[in-house]
Amino acid sequence: MTLTRPVAVLVLVALAALIPLLGPSTALHGTGEASVPGVGGIALLRTVLFAALCVPIGELFVDRLARSVPGTGRATGRPVAPRSWSPWAAAAGFSAALGLASVVATGNLVPDGLSDIDVGGLYASRDGKLALLEVNAFLVAGLCAVSRRPATQLWPLAAVLVAEALRAHPATEHAPLTGSGLTLVHLTCAALWTGGLPHALRTLRLWRRRYGTEAGAALLGLYARVAAVLLAAITATGVWSSLRRMPPETVLEQLTATAYGRVLLSKVLLVAAVAALALWARQRLRRAADPLTACAPARAEVVALGLVVAASGLLTALPVPIRW
Repeated sequence: MTLTRPVAVLVLVALAALIPLLGPSTALHGTGEASVPGVGGIALLRTVLFAALCVPIGELFVDRLARSVPGTGRATGRPVAPRSWSPWAAAAGFSAALGLASVVATGNLVPDGLSDIDVGGLYASRDGKLALLEVNAFLVAGLCAVSRRPATQLWPLAAVLVAEALRAHPATEHAPLTGSGLTLVHLTCAALWTGGLPHALRTLRLWRRRYGTEAGAALLGLYARVAAVLLAAITATGVWSSLRRMPPETVLEQLTATAYGRVLLSKVLLVAAVAALALWARQRLRRAADPLTACAPARAEVVALGLVVAASGLLTALPVPIRW
């Protein structure tokens, strides 16, 4: 049993990595769109970067919720918590951001060697400066994560969120600030939801032995209530952002005729599955004799959320659809 969970996690991570690596060829098949050089590798790096954002933001979010649960060391403000994954996430995010910066430094092409990378050229372009900001922000976040004040990593992580929102909407786009604002809200809510649930389940498992069932159920209930609001915000900003790129009269056609639309449709279906699992978990939490039976659908929800992150990484690497 000791090895079962780590092995299962490794298998799921490997399967999630196949989505950005193998997904581009499937999504582009029959669309007539040209493939971006190295799109699979870029999609994988973006998936790692998004996951590295979710982990520490989710931990900070759930630790904040945990402090409001009675009977868990509320007087000291420090209820017991599982070992943080934030330092490892920061290292993964730094590596992914460094890889993406090297792509930007070669004119958005995958470099064949170190000689192809023009580090100085990063300072000459908007995308290059944003890429450097993300590299440095993950480095600072890692240092904050191992310091005596790990909560300070919130600021460099916020810088990465802003950089990603700006990168996704270049100045040549129509109303780029509106698009960046939507993306910022979308990414922030997604990171809180996706990163918060696994940390809540890890905390719950620790609390079951130390504080009993009631404290764990209270924490999961708090998370569920906030997650409902996060889902609403994610849905609203996602729909709005999609309609900005695909006008209403062309949505149905582009969802099947373009690579971007196909992956977006897959992501929507995955989010719908996540929402169904979340509803199932909430019903168990409220009505079951043992509220902690809600952990079973919640674990399945974590897996589905991982697939959503992988689909999101792939989505950012594919050609943006044309406004017909």
